[in-house]
Amino acid sequence: MFVALIVSWIVFTILVKIVKTTVSTAMTIAAIVVLLQISYGVTPQDIWNQIIHLPQSLSQIQGGK
Repeated sequence: MFVALIVSWIVFTILVKIVKTTVSTAMTIAAIVVLLQISYGVTPQDIWNQIIHLPQSLSQIQGGK
């Protein structure tokens, strides 16, 4: 019983840390997107298009050398 309680506490602590990290990362990304949109007029769709085309751009850069 006592061992199960300790294991449960460890798992709970790990999950709380994971959720904190996830929320922190999501907030950071959201802040960056909002700042880009306000200051440069970059839309989330523009950012998504760049992410989609990133492997193609990297292969062109690597192939060009």
